[in-house]
Amino acid sequence: MAFQNCYKGKKVLLTGHTGFKGSWLAIWLKYLGADVYGYALEPYSVQDNFVTCRLDQQINHRIGDVRDLAGLKSFFEEVQPDIAFHLAAQPLVLLSYKDPVNTFETNLMGVVNFFEAVRGNSSVKAAINVTSDKCYDNREWVWGYRENDAMGGKDPYSASKGCAELITNSYLQSFFLNSECKIASARAGNVIGGGDWAADRIVPDFFRAVQKNEPIFVRNPNATRPWQHVLEPLSGYLSLGEALYNSSAEFSGGWNFGPEDSANYSVGHLIENLIHKHQSGSIQTPELNDKLHEAHLLKLDISKAVNELKWKPTLAFNDTVEFTVHGYQVDLSQKDVLESRISQIRSYTEKAADKNILWAQ
Repeated sequence: MAFQNCYKGKKVLLTGHTGFKGSWLAIWLKYLGADVYGYALEPYSVQDNFVTCRLDQQINHRIGDVRDLAGLKSFFEEVQPDIAFHLAAQPLVLLSYKDPVNTFETNLMGVVNFFEAVRGNSSVKAAINVTSDKCYDNREWVWGYRENDAMGGKDPYSASKGCAELITNSYLQSFFLNSECKIASARAGNVIGGGDWAADRIVPDFFRAVQKNEPIFVRNPNATRPWQHVLEPLSGYLSLGEALYNSSAEFSGGWNFGPEDSANYSVGHLIENLIHKHQSGSIQTPELNDKLHEAHLLKLDISKAVNELKWKPTLAFNDTVEFTVHGYQVDLSQKDVLESRISQIRSYTEKAADKNILWAQ
């Protein structure tokens, strides 16, 4: 079984399980035999992965706000989880400019409240805070950022993720160094895949434009990002959770999960490949007068995960696009969505096993 059968029969608590990555993680954990408990806000729309997969009928689902410390602590006490993943966040850069207060409140105090709930509950043996590659002080170097590079962030979202990493390290050093519970943070790149219909995100915007028979307007087609299908970082999070649960504190701290160094591609290249695979769509670049900051280059160094966790990416860029397009085609057909997600998890696991990646053995 994948991940050494670590999750079978375990109580696993997720915050943010109604979101894109959280809902996919809930599906995979359920598939692995875990007893999944979710704490999150209501999904944004009827198109969301959580809704189309009818996950409220598959897992233990609780509506709650991670800014509510008492409510989150109460849920931990009720569940008594073995492992916890924190994915609840305000996840959008452009929205962070429009609503910086909510962004900082959610992305900072949500982390504080998560770790307060974890340290107040003796059942938890492993806890992971999921942040972002945007946590780094991005100087747009041509090489990837390593886990010991400086945190930063020019926009409110990126700054909030840098702060979330500092909070995680503070809790590690202050409360968890000698604890039976091991904690870590996980940083991933630009994640794509079926079920993501958030506003102001490049792939959902592309498929919305296709539905309207309109071109997609791309602000910065030359910007380079570490694109990866959603299952790639999730396999990293699950590998890290297993290592924390079964091993010593050596796996505590920060971890990068991204594509191989050669797999960074521009926004324009991604759109061109989506058009080719979907056989529909077009792209335009508008003239912009606003001065909102957008990074042009961002890369992660995944050497630590490759060498110490024995994790590495499974999908080539072509496979990433193919998995993504298929996921959205299923979304648009509205047929057997959950079955399709499980089928992709199964196919992804088989590809990882063929590459002799440790977690899939």
